[in-house]
Parts: sequence; structure tokens; C-alpha cells
Amino acid sequence: MIPELRRAGHNLAFWSELDQPADRERIPLPPEAPAWCVSELGVQGSLTALRDWHPDLIYAHGLLDAKLEAQTLAVAPGVFCAHAYYGTCISGGKTFKFPVVTPCNRRFGWQCLIHYYPHRCGDWSPANMLKEYRRQSERLKLLRHYRAIVTLSDHIASEYRKHGFPSDCIYTLAPPLSNGISHEAYGIRELAPAGAPSEKCAVNYGSLTADRSQPYWRLLFLGRMDYLKGGHLFLAALPRVAASLDRPLRVTFAGDGPARRDWEGQAMRVKDQAQGLDIEFLGWLEGRQREALFAKCDLLVMPSQWPEPFGLSGPEASQHGVPAVAFAVGGIPEWLSDGANGYFAPGNPPTSAGLAEAIVRALRDPETHARLCRGALAMSRRFGIEKHVVGLLDVFEKALALRASSTSERALNKAEAFIVIE
Repeated sequence: MIPELRRAGHNLAFWSELDQPADRERIPLPPEAPAWCVSELGVQGSLTALRDWHPDLIYAHGLLDAKLEAQTLAVAPGVFCAHAYYGTCISGGKTFKFPVVTPCNRRFGWQCLIHYYPHRCGDWSPANMLKEYRRQSERLKLLRHYRAIVTLSDHIASEYRKHGFPSDCIYTLAPPLSNGISHEAYGIRELAPAGAPSEKCAVNYGSLTADRSQPYWRLLFLGRMDYLKGGHLFLAALPRVAASLDRPLRVTFAGDGPARRDWEGQAMRVKDQAQGLDIEFLGWLEGRQREALFAKCDLLVMPSQWPEPFGLSGPEASQHGVPAVAFAVGGIPEWLSDGANGYFAPGNPPTSAGLAEAIVRALRDPETHARLCRGALAMSRRFGIEKHVVGLLDVFEKALALRASSTSERALNKAEAFIVIE
């Protein structure tokens, strides 16, 4: 998003709370864009730098410290991008884990404290429960001071409407998919048309829809490795899948997280149960590595049990003609259409057997798989970074117009100065 806003003619700066994790690719910035980090400059130093830059608008993505976030809003009006359940869940997972894993549809409030332990919403620490409850309460209160809330799914938009935010301050934008174009360079570059695959994608699409001669199917899990992401269900489904298909399976887990070690151990046991099954764990992949992985993939498996705010890896994979299998939770039904670009697994409750059945449906018949690949590419055309930028600049203009109407200041101009806060 940063290079696209710069290409649109706006001045940008980047203000962050932490520079972590150290092993992840840093967010690239245009050469002229200043950047300040609270963990390096301290609170007062970073806030002073922010004030001295005189931003016209703050585009915020959430801080750990709500009080610090509130201080930034004293500098300039803000627009908030809600990537998940910010201010609407103690743990942020929005999921009951007991007795059956089930998405939680409750409105956030003190009653959530009553459900926290019986439904295993988080850990067993009373101190953590109270600390996170206070943090999320502060966040929810703070959100009402933003001029607008941007969401990437109708699912998250409905979450905030449920919490009393008026519809006219919530904007759902098409996710900013990069259409297979690298963001490594910040000079002038040409974007592919919104939703269009890159040359690599087109070649891959042709191979996916042709008569398949490869001796194996390639399945991919991509994301954070924690319990609610459902990797254990995917692994448990693999022996059944392997027994039902006529080709060996090559399964890749790309990502990292607290469940990785457990999943690696489970994978070793699963491989002993089935013939023709290879499982690898690659860790986090960035940029071209992700593109190359999608180009080699036949099916994306998203076994998430929690209500995914959107499930961005699905549309990302679809740009390469890769269909998906998932449970119908959260925002996933907004891009996955059963039988068109993938299949839903039965999710009430989510089981490995149901997941296996959906995977087999997608891969058993080459004609069906080819049709799903075509459906995936067709679906991906709904999204694109250009569409997102147009919508986002419209939100910014409306937010500044609110400011102008109350302070007689101007609305959005090309040279407007934005601060992006992470």
C-alpha cells in the first residue's frame, strides 16, 4: 500500500511501535519517507517527531498500547484499518474452544469474562484475562475517535456494526492483492490490470488446466501455525486423502508459530501411516518465494477453525489458478464459492474426515480440478491493489472532509501528508 499511495502523489511517513520480528522481511519505504520507531526513539521522541512532521491524516493499523495510540490521534485525525477483531474479543480469537471449537458471535462486554474459562477462550491466567479485557475495552473505546474504519471483509464490517458503529463510518474495501507484481522496487513501474495474473501465473494456469501428467498432487498450508489454524486437522486428514486418490501427495506447510513443533511431530507419525505421502515444513516465505510456491501448488488447504477475518491467502493463491478447500467460517465464504473455485468441508463441527472428503472432491476428477482452477482465476479478478487504492483514497477524502466541515480546513489534495501507523 505504501508505494501505491506514494505513486498517487501523496507524502508518506511510517511510525511504528516495534521493529519485530527480526527474522521477517522489513516493510520497504520510498527513499524520501521518514520512519520513526517507538522502541528506538522512546515515546516522547517518537511523538515529537510525529508532531513535527505535521501529518494531515493518520492511517492506523493498531498498536499494542491503546494509550499510546490515543496520543497519536491528538496529532491528526485518523482512519483505522481493522484487520481482525480489534476491540471485540478478550483473546482476539473470537472462538470458543470447548466443548467443541465454535466461532463466537457474542458482542464484547463484561459478560465475556464469564465465558472465558468455561469455553477456553484463552490461557488459564486470571491476570492475563483481566489485562487483555482492559486492553480490548480501551481499544473499543478508542475506535470511536477515528473518522472511519476500513475493513477487508463484510464479516469484519458486520462485527463493528454489531458493536454499535454506524454503517456510514465503516468501509469495506477489496483487499490489496498485488496481482503477482513484486513490491521490491519503489521506482515508477507498471501494474498489471486489477485481477490479472502475471506471466508466470498464466503459464501455471495453462499447466493446471491441461491433461495432468505429473506423478503427484501438491497441497499447501500457508499461514501462522497455531491450534485454531487447524493444521492438526489437515495432517490427520492426509492418510484418508492418500488412500482415496490415484497419485502420491506432496504436502507443504509454509509459516511458523507455536504449534509448529507439535505439527512436525504429528507429520512424522502420519507419514508412517500412509504410502506415497511426503510432508515438508518451510517456515515463513516472502515475496518471490511465495509466488514460486503458489506456482507449484495444486490445492490450497485452509483448515482454520476460527472465524478468519478474510483469509487473504485464498485470493492470493487464486491469482495463480489455485483452488482452495476450507471450512465456511468468518470471511472465507466471501471469496470461496462451493463448487466454483473450491469446496467447503463440513464445519459443524470441523473434522479431519470432513476436510479429507472436501480435498478428495477437489482432486479426484481432473476435469473438476481444471474447472476449479478456472473458477479461482475468475474469482481473483474481483480484487486488486488499484481497486483498493481508489477506495482507500475516497475514505481518506471523506475523513478529511469531516475535519474540514468542522474546522474550515481543506479536503484531500494530491500533496496530502499521511502517516502510516503499525
